[in-house]
Amino acid sequence: MRSGGPRGARLRRWVARARLSSLRTTFTVSFAAVAAAVTVLVGFLSYDAAARLVRVDQQTVFEGVVQDLLDEVRHSALTPADFATADADGGPRDELIRPSGTVVQVLGPDASVVDRGHPPLPVGADDRRIAAARPAGQLVEHRDVDVGDGMYRVATVSLGDGRGAVQIAQEFSDTEDLLRELQQRTVLLVGAVVIAAGLFGWWLARRITSRLVRLAGAAEDVARTGRLGIQVPVAGYDEVARLGRSFDRMLGRLAQSEEDQRRLVQDAGHELRTPLTSLRTNISMLRRIDELPPAARGELVADLAQESRELTDLVNELVDLAAGQSDREPLQRVALADIAEDVAVAARRRTGRAVTVRVSGDTVVDGRPGALQRALSNLVDNAAKFDRGGGEPIDIVVTGAGMPVGASAGADVGAAVRVEVLDRGPGIAEEDLDRVFDRFYRAPDARSLPGSGLGLSIVREVAAAHGGDPFARRREGGGSAIGFTVGRRGGGED
Repeated sequence: MRSGGPRGARLRRWVARARLSSLRTTFTVSFAAVAAAVTVLVGFLSYDAAARLVRVDQQTVFEGVVQDLLDEVRHSALTPADFATADADGGPRDELIRPSGTVVQVLGPDASVVDRGHPPLPVGADDRRIAAARPAGQLVEHRDVDVGDGMYRVATVSLGDGRGAVQIAQEFSDTEDLLRELQQRTVLLVGAVVIAAGLFGWWLARRITSRLVRLAGAAEDVARTGRLGIQVPVAGYDEVARLGRSFDRMLGRLAQSEEDQRRLVQDAGHELRTPLTSLRTNISMLRRIDELPPAARGELVADLAQESRELTDLVNELVDLAAGQSDREPLQRVALADIAEDVAVAARRRTGRAVTVRVSGDTVVDGRPGALQRALSNLVDNAAKFDRGGGEPIDIVVTGAGMPVGASAGADVGAAVRVEVLDRGPGIAEEDLDRVFDRFYRAPDARSLPGSGLGLSIVREVAAAHGGDPFARRREGGGSAIGFTVGRRGGGED
């Protein structure tokens, strides 16, 4: 069952928002996940490097203190008394304590504690053996010794000749506590960064998708109401803004195309009424054709033939004009001079008039040959219709790029190629120069002549499609010059 009415519209709008909200959620989660992965990796690597550096540095300092003690007892005959008290001038004990706050405890020959450390260090069997050893500089190390409330590294060095030993210790539990605190802070920092990234991602996704929501709403309004004049509220210069502006331009062109079609149908209906009414009247007279005199019969048949021709011409021009609005003829390199020659040959054969072609400069452009030929044929037919004297030939002038162009009303002197048709007819009144290219417009002097008023409007459509403009002017000595310009690269917009 299809949902219709206001409830269906609300349902469709809710579904669209739900999809965009899903996009917003996906964007937020993705942004937070990437930020979390990067932050965790950086935090782990930073913590590992810092912990490794601290532990190695602490171990190096302790090993340096032990090595200094070994060197000293091996080169000097020291006794426990030398290490028992601190010397104001800096004795062996001070040299052990200064580098890193090492704990020093002195053992006598029987492994008794001569000078207790702070805190006191435990004395084991290995320590007693070292204290009674004869060689100086024997070493025993203990790792992870529990002393009081902390963990220590302990090294015992013999003084030699059974004189005792010196114990030195370094606490590392405080370093591990520091590293654990650093680890906790790193975890908290990672969590804060992830939360901040999620919030920023949500804000950014909302900012982006809010414009998509407005764009989707505008599209839904167009689909629901059929109105193409809806303004799309998009600002900025990013991809979403470009999409919004493109959508807005597309709606504008569709609205213009719809308006052109409506006007074309209205104008065509208006113009078709007259010949159809006349045909209907004359056809009704055919029922009484036997009652008419021979002269009236001939006039009636001639009127029917003339009106049918005008109706045929009108329909053909309407088809040409509609085809020109949606022309899909491919662009190609064409020489307007060759098109002018073809049009001149066809016009001579059709009208019996003299038609000349004058060419100057490079006339090759990117264009649609059929449309250009149709526009130029309309100009020549228009000139032949109004220049009924036939005393002078109709001139087709094609001016290429780089050639001087005469100043003409409405002409685009910057265009690459210019085409105009010159005649010696009655000319165009000044007040009609700006309207001769309007659809179905016919000057008062031309309303008695055959035609539909669409030929020059087709010229305008073709010129606009090729990046040019139509123009019309009065000639000195009588007559008119009507033509159009074509851009060097041509094409316009499909």
